[in-house]
Amino acid sequence: MLKQQLNFKLSQKLSPQQIQLMKLIQLPTQAFEQRIKQELEENPALEDGKEDLDAEFDDEFSNDEYDNDDYDNESIDTDINVDDYLSDDEVPNYRLQANNYSADDEEKNVPYASGTSFAQYLKTQLSTFRLTELEKEIADFLVGSVDESGYIRRTLQDIVDDLAFTQNVYTDEESVEKVLKKVQELDPAGVGARSLQECLLIQLKRKELTKEVSLATDLLDKSFDHFSKKHYTKLLAKHDISEDELRSAIDVIEHLNPKPGGAFSGNLRMVEHVIPDFAIKIVDGELELTLNGRNAPEMHISNDYSNMLKGYKESKEKTKSQKDAVMFIKQKLDSAKWFIDAIKQRQQTLMVTMSSIMNYQKEFFLSGDERNLRPMILKDIADEIGMDVSTVSRVANSKYVDTPYGTKLIKEFFSESMTNDQGEEVSTREIKKILEMSIDEEDKRKPLTDDKLAKLLLEKGYPIARRTVAKYREQLDIPVARMRKEI
Repeated sequence: MLKQQLNFKLSQKLSPQQIQLMKLIQLPTQAFEQRIKQELEENPALEDGKEDLDAEFDDEFSNDEYDNDDYDNESIDTDINVDDYLSDDEVPNYRLQANNYSADDEEKNVPYASGTSFAQYLKTQLSTFRLTELEKEIADFLVGSVDESGYIRRTLQDIVDDLAFTQNVYTDEESVEKVLKKVQELDPAGVGARSLQECLLIQLKRKELTKEVSLATDLLDKSFDHFSKKHYTKLLAKHDISEDELRSAIDVIEHLNPKPGGAFSGNLRMVEHVIPDFAIKIVDGELELTLNGRNAPEMHISNDYSNMLKGYKESKEKTKSQKDAVMFIKQKLDSAKWFIDAIKQRQQTLMVTMSSIMNYQKEFFLSGDERNLRPMILKDIADEIGMDVSTVSRVANSKYVDTPYGTKLIKEFFSESMTNDQGEEVSTREIKKILEMSIDEEDKRKPLTDDKLAKLLLEKGYPIARRTVAKYREQLDIPVARMRKEI
């Protein structure tokens, strides 16, 4: 049985314009420029550059002739799925690849990198070897298996199987091993190795044979496990050497390249260039914030389109085709006006948000000392500027600021807080900085364990647990005490 009933429901929906504005705020400088370029291509009523708007233009929209049902904007369906419009707040770094310049800078063309690829560089060297047709096919396949670090991270049996299935080349492990030795003679030294141990030994074989090189080879060949774990006492006893001899051998090994592929200058890679969205300068002891000029483009309404409306208004007879045309024009003008307003609102939002962050972290921006960073979360800034947390998040996660101490991601200025022994709220960034300094100042012959580091921080007024010290140390990419030991 069908029934009809009325239900009252309160819901909040975002208009397409609001959604597009949030997406504009989220965009970093380079992506924002692309968005403007796209809008200019799609909307002929929008033009870039400075131009005074005709005062009569706004009158066209307030004229009663256009206030009819045919142009009723409320008829547009705004019942949309917000998820289809919003992207994740975490904007990946690859969207920030460009060179920095402001609107006043002279535009300079940056040449694209060109050259020989790493694999091609290795194959060119193979031409200097005398190889049979079979050996050449195997060598080409081996070179193609070399990764960007210079290693072949596959077993010989896998290579034999792949040669048979993909190249129709039938061989055995012994033949592949023989050709691999020739590949390992290529430059840079160490290329074609199957492990770090083999890579370092290949490089040592090319060095002039001295007492230190001989001992270094012996250590890597017979005691690689002890060496990699820095069991220096066991190395001294097993090889019957003095500390000075071990120190000299370690110095030789430390000057080897663990990633020979990375040293090849022709190994083409995408270089990430960050465009700072803001710049902070210290002028007469005060902070000065500016927005990158590329975020403040000059846009205006096309005079041709506004003149079309004037022509329609002045014409005495209005055909249906003219009315359809003017509806199209009005839609493009509405869109252009909104886009210009959205750009201005974006600029204002960016400046208000960054200005609040700058003032909140004033001590840091004046000194550059990370220990002066105050605990700050998104809600702190959102409450101060009267905006939503999501808006602050979109600014923080995708924007960079040029400071006197380098270009930094705004997100880095946010951190949780901890209470020190005096009951004061301190930033976790401050604790990490002190932890890093404590490790830098330690005796490398007897590096501090996590327990000792926890006690040291406690003495400095930061009561944190050992497991927290371990977590911060890992976040700083600092190895455990045993791996920091030096002889």
